Amino acid sequence: MITIVDYGRGNLYSVQKALERLKFSARISADPQDLLDSDGVILPGVGAFGDAMLQLRKAGLDETLWELSKRGTPLLGICLGMQLLFTESEENGLHRGLNLLPGTVRRLPQGVKIPHVGWNELRFVQPHPLFYGLNEGHVYFVHSYYAEVANQEDLLATTDYGGNIAALVGRHSVFGMQFHPEKSGDLGLQLLQNFARMCEKETV
Repeated sequence: MITIVDYGRGNLYSVQKALERLKFSARISADPQDLLDSDGVILPGVGAFGDAMLQLRKAGLDETLWELSKRGTPLLGICLGMQLLFTESEENGLHRGLNLLPGTVRRLPQGVKIPHVGWNELRFVQPHPLFYGLNEGHVYFVHSYYAEVANQEDLLATTDYGGNIAALVGRHSVFGMQFHPEKSGDLGLQLLQNFARMCEKETV
């Protein structure tokens, strides 16, 4: 069972429906025990970084997500959910994140249209099980901030938007996608499928 974290900040049902189309069991919950009992967890997110972290802390879910990372339970952050995995964000002041991945979330560079909305090419940086059987292609982004990754080994894929920016990151069992895989056609669904297979301990 994969649990999608309900903290009032995400497209929960579209992610759930995408997983169900792929024949994986998925539930939506804000109960820490549900998260701890899961094969994998997805942290979606839309909105402001600081508000999202406040809601996670109020529910005690920040500690739960830390526990999941220590256990090695696969965790995937999507869009704002990916940004929350990092150390801090400069959005509307400096805010502390979950610090599961070292790095700082910064506003997209000057000279590009903000927010970044639309399809951009996903470029693989290094081999990873998430990419098993896949070719590079286009995925769908909606964001005004990006993660400046501190350790380059955590950078799995990039996109070009005013320069190379992090599109997919990962370390051990913690992963993040700046784009929306559930809205990214076949490539996005295949990435979700590979993540779900990792959750169920299947070989991908």
